[in-house]
Amino acid sequence: MLGWELPPHNSGGLGVACYHMSKALALKGAQIDFVVPYQAKHTNIDFMNIHHATPVTPLERYGLGAYDSKMLLERSLTEADADDLQDMRGVQKRYVQYVEKLVQDIKPDAIHAHDWLTMEAGVRAKELTDAPLIVHVHATEFDRSGELSGNPVVHEIEQQALLMADRIIAVSNITKGIIVHKYGIPADRVEVVHNAIDAASFDESYDYDKQTYKYLELLRCEGYTVAATVTRFTVQKGLTHFIRAAARACEKYDKLVFLLAGDGEQRDELIQLAAEFGISDKVFFTGFVRGKQWRDAYSVADIFVMSSVSEPFGLTALEAAHHDSALIISKQSGVGEVLENIFQYDFWDTELLADQLIAIATSESLSRELRENVKKEYTRISWHDVANDCYRIYGTMKQGAIA
Repeated sequence: MLGWELPPHNSGGLGVACYHMSKALALKGAQIDFVVPYQAKHTNIDFMNIHHATPVTPLERYGLGAYDSKMLLERSLTEADADDLQDMRGVQKRYVQYVEKLVQDIKPDAIHAHDWLTMEAGVRAKELTDAPLIVHVHATEFDRSGELSGNPVVHEIEQQALLMADRIIAVSNITKGIIVHKYGIPADRVEVVHNAIDAASFDESYDYDKQTYKYLELLRCEGYTVAATVTRFTVQKGLTHFIRAAARACEKYDKLVFLLAGDGEQRDELIQLAAEFGISDKVFFTGFVRGKQWRDAYSVADIFVMSSVSEPFGLTALEAAHHDSALIISKQSGVGEVLENIFQYDFWDTELLADQLIAIATSESLSRELRENVKKEYTRISWHDVANDCYRIYGTMKQGAIA
């Protein structure tokens, strides 16, 4: 298993998905060697072997811009300097070199690579071992670049790996469509396996602390509705459209406030945009949050908004449902394929998003119905089903049924 992050050293949903998928596979009897590009302890993981490809710390890895491909220098892996661990391509080259040595000692039955960050290592491992390569696409460069064109180097990495893969797993039909139509991959080589949520993994001793967002709780007592999002502040997430919709909603209905939990390269732009629209007093930025503060951000929210321009899946929506929020999700988000009791809108339709925010805020019965019904839906989604699908794919390839 080749991945870029695992909890607690993750910056997004990719690490969470890899953790729960691997755990479910291990419970089925899989022996997993998981390679990460940093050096850190994972005291919560005892079900697989974790290998550290470089001495980079998690904090240093955050600064490489893994999800902001504008930071990636336009050069091939052969041109990268494996000793330059302050450069994304340098870290990726060292990662590939580590995997090359690892497969000399550990002969894999299957190679499972997650996203563009590890695809080159996956292809190289396949070349050295002739083991089948599964490329698991949690996002493409078309997703990460939002309404922009994206980085040509990343596009090339994805294209080559998708062509070399024995099997491709997409986290949604939206992602499969991109792989087929943008990269020209035959549809029968791509299988959709939706992500899931493990509700039992949430700490049962957690108790929502109203002091964390005390001011928002005071506003709720005065009749305000809190609409929140928990995400990276990148162009992919459509947050500038969210701020515009928030401003429009506030013009029509005064008792709305907004919580943006997270961080990213758009932070200053979003703060400025809220000021320009005159809603700075109604938009609250937490910065990057973990642990209790992270869960409290969900718990304080009456409404959770996923405004993504292109969201392959969107685990945060399931997490928000677990914390009793009504959901509003862009139609460009894959999680909408497994949920029905939600509001949906096109990411650019700020007028509709504003109206949906107001509708939920002004109708207790609607809010209650959305929250209660979506809870019944998300609990049916299981990582064990994901593991079963992965095992089936591994077995089919081992039998040589897939070219």
